[in-house]
Amino acid sequence: MDISKLSVFVTGGASGLGAATARHLAGLGAFVTLFDRDEGRLAEVSEAIGDAASWAAGDVVNESDVRLGLEKAAMRRQLRAVVNCAGIGHAERIVTRDGAPHDLANFERVVRTNLIGTFNVLRLAAAAMAANEPLGDNERGVIINTASVAAFDGQIGQVAYSASKGGVVGLTLPAARDLSSVGIRVMTIAPGIIDTPLLGQLPDEVRAALASSVPFPRRLGMPLDYAQIVEMIIRSGYLNGEVIRLDGALRMAPK
Repeated sequence: MDISKLSVFVTGGASGLGAATARHLAGLGAFVTLFDRDEGRLAEVSEAIGDAASWAAGDVVNESDVRLGLEKAAMRRQLRAVVNCAGIGHAERIVTRDGAPHDLANFERVVRTNLIGTFNVLRLAAAAMAANEPLGDNERGVIINTASVAAFDGQIGQVAYSASKGGVVGLTLPAARDLSSVGIRVMTIAPGIIDTPLLGQLPDEVRAALASSVPFPRRLGMPLDYAQIVEMIIRSGYLNGEVIRLDGALRMAPK
């Protein structure tokens, strides 16, 4: 697909991977619509991008919020690409040091946002894209989800996060097969240690230690690294039903 002719809907667009992806695609000529719960940051990022961006505040698990966001994304151009970056983290052992069991509400909250939220956006976006006129190879659109290396190498205390991201990995192929009949591709990116605002809060020595754990290149991943993979997936129409690890050959230790 020609990125300069697309409308792209980006969840988690107020910061980190989502904001970097929106900026990168807008720079390539796409019209981007940012979607996030943080209305203030959404407005800031959208204003910085300029006329190539709009925004809609909402929650990925709220059907009406997502529908309104998708409708806004389709106002200028046909919606052809969706990038699911919204997600949350949580650290808690199944049995805590004082002997208490993992809080069930915390587990449900992480799975609801990361997995159910991803699927909610995917299903609603796919229904909207199915009405598009087909392009080359009868393609109508592409949906790109975000998992994590924690889906494969979950660490101690990551049961909720790993389960949620493992679910995103698991739905990738059947979703691609489901949507093949309407010409919509589904891909997932599984990032490793990416230098997002969350990591920016860590001390320099901790950041350096994380960077040194990556085999090559021995550095933290950058949000632009992620955005460039999104660009490649959009452009490469034969990529479908696959999960791409973006981690510099990193395999996470137990802790």
